[in-house]
Amino acid sequence: MDRILEKAFAVSGLGGRLTVTTASGYRFHAGDDLGPEAAIRFTDAAAERALLLDPELRFGELYTDERLLIERGTLPDFLAVLLARNHGSPPLWPVRGRGLARALRRRLLDRNDPARARSNVAQHYDLDERLYGLFLDPDLQYSCAYYAEPDIGLDAAQAAKKRHIAAKLLAGPGCRVLDIGCGWGGLGLYLVRVAGCASVRGITLSREQRAVAARRSAEAGLSDRAAFVLEDYRATMGRFDRIVSVGMFEHVGPAHYDAYFQACRARLAEDGVMLLHTIGRTGMPAATNPWITRYIFPGGHLPTLSEIMPPIEAAGLMLADVEVLRLHYAETLRDWRARFLARRETVERLYDARFGRMWDWYLASAEAAFRYEDAVVFQLQLTRRNDVVPRTRAYIAEAEARLARAEAGLRAHA
Repeated sequence: MDRILEKAFAVSGLGGRLTVTTASGYRFHAGDDLGPEAAIRFTDAAAERALLLDPELRFGELYTDERLLIERGTLPDFLAVLLARNHGSPPLWPVRGRGLARALRRRLLDRNDPARARSNVAQHYDLDERLYGLFLDPDLQYSCAYYAEPDIGLDAAQAAKKRHIAAKLLAGPGCRVLDIGCGWGGLGLYLVRVAGCASVRGITLSREQRAVAARRSAEAGLSDRAAFVLEDYRATMGRFDRIVSVGMFEHVGPAHYDAYFQACRARLAEDGVMLLHTIGRTGMPAATNPWITRYIFPGGHLPTLSEIMPPIEAAGLMLADVEVLRLHYAETLRDWRARFLARRETVERLYDARFGRMWDWYLASAEAAFRYEDAVVFQLQLTRRNDVVPRTRAYIAEAEARLARAEAGLRAHA
């Protein structure tokens, strides 16, 4: 087993130097000296066999269960050694073979019908709200921030994200907005309070998120303009001037893309604008990492543009603009993880030490996927007509400046 493990790491295209100690005490080195350095140790031979059979799934499991220990370097160092040179194409044949099998299974069997969608959402988003308050910004933005300038910090980058989205939506007075997957209500409240939209209907399948969003709206005195309800996008009725969806489309599933965009077109006014903000990937369509879908986001899928565009076109929607946010989510996850680790003891009091290790792997491995592999964020601006959005992008910066002034005015009167 020791030699098989050594051979597997020797051909894996490592980006740095990795020292591995097996359960029997055998030690070997892999990689080179052209990157970070890390050392790991396996606690039992069964862990080694499990890793060889399914590394995409087992790396995270073994780390969570303390059967793979990092003895030198940090978790991000270890992930950089593993992934920095692979660029989303794992070289080990078990990874490639299992990846193809998983992708086929997802296409044939996985369906996010309303009941399953509610169950999937509950597993992650109905966790104790205090957990998210430990590492998110004060507005509880749980999606990619927009680092419009270097080193502006998480809170400022999340404010810039809301500003950027509102600008692309051409959000303003008179607009009736549908927020699909509204989270804890931060964006919806921003569109009413800062952008001046007439009303926002935020829909979510998370009971915890809906309760927090509704409470925040009531505390701000905005319940008559910002309503948050438990509702599946397939059940929403009415017509809206603006539709926004941030960090929700990853949970729809390829089998439901046609229904999703048909529902969006039916809800969007003839002269309306939609902004879809979703994690995606720039490589070929593939199954999402199995550890993530098993332990963090069940039913999740990261689409390529080639998967998204056909159902958009079939629904009769037009792509008015597309922006690919590269590395912004890596920086967001870096900042989230720093805050998470600073409050690790509180996390473990809320749950336990194993949960803390699991979420440490989640945040660090997700950062690595955005930093080294093919994960990105797409912002797609959609319309029903081609004369709705200005011809050039100058309006975005102008709107962002106007929104920034409005934010400053609100702070001054707070």
